[in-house]
Amino acid sequence: MKISGQRVLVCGAGGFIGGHLVNSLQTLGAREVRAVDSKPLDEWYQRFPGVDNITLDLQEKENCYAVTEGVDAVFQLAADMGGMGFIENNRALCMLSVLINTHMLLAAKDQGVKRFFYSSSACVYNGTKQTNPDVVALKEEDAYPALPEDGYGWEKLFGERMCRHFQEDFGLQSRIARFHNVYGPHGTWNGGREKAPAAICRKVIEAKLSGSHEIEIWGDGEQTRSFMYIDDCLQGIHAIFESDINEPINLGSAELVTINELVDVVEEIADVKLKRTYNLQAPKGVAGRNSDNTKIIQYLGWEPSTRLKDGLAKTFAWIESEMLVGEVREARAAGASQ
Repeated sequence: MKISGQRVLVCGAGGFIGGHLVNSLQTLGAREVRAVDSKPLDEWYQRFPGVDNITLDLQEKENCYAVTEGVDAVFQLAADMGGMGFIENNRALCMLSVLINTHMLLAAKDQGVKRFFYSSSACVYNGTKQTNPDVVALKEEDAYPALPEDGYGWEKLFGERMCRHFQEDFGLQSRIARFHNVYGPHGTWNGGREKAPAAICRKVIEAKLSGSHEIEIWGDGEQTRSFMYIDDCLQGIHAIFESDINEPINLGSAELVTINELVDVVEEIADVKLKRTYNLQAPKGVAGRNSDNTKIIQYLGWEPSTRLKDGLAKTFAWIESEMLVGEVREARAAGASQ
């Protein structure tokens, strides 16, 4: 099923990945794009002309039926989530996203939606396979026997199973991608929901602007991850959606780095060297996680390839511009109040 000419719905369109996805679907020739998020429109990260932008809570069943009317394809990215600092401290909120997935699948089935894309996560993988920083890259079958990240990981794994059974029982075609740490411009970089790349960029910029030249790192800095740039994520979403892949599949970079190495890259971009302190009590997630891309290469002849330092340079520049704009606003507000 090609995206071009289809009437598509993006759930979670006010978020980081969702906003980029709306833009890319327009570029690829979708006939109509309907964008939905629970946030007020002025809090969306990106909005585009020619899109039907709607603010609705998709935890409510009737809202899911309203937004799926007349659409050919659903991209279900809506979830209450964030970086490790958020998901480790908000497990119940993360689990409640099961309401969105359940109601969206029911609505898609009943409204005759042709294809349902579900954004899953690498947090579905069994935690016993992620206890060593020198981790063996995770294959799709490593999700079972199940022992995912508590809260968020269980919700995502349950969502995968629902997609599978809706396809088996009702014929609703589903495509499932397990995202591995997506980053890039136009996303969360402060407030507690940001992920490691954005958080490190912000901390380095703050240290440089303040002259403190110090940075706090969560954990010992030796935990390992791979990080996928948003452009690769979008290309993967498009390809997986249009493919015949009927099983969950990894969508992530295979470039494994420690958090310390992530900081090294950002310091190099900022042309600064900082004193590091390590908060061993802070949320830090599993010891190591990487994406095994064997299957996506077999299916698509492609894998995410943007180098971390290239994607981080673009991300750093955007966050720095946002922070500088914020400083100007604060200075003007302070001047006006005097």
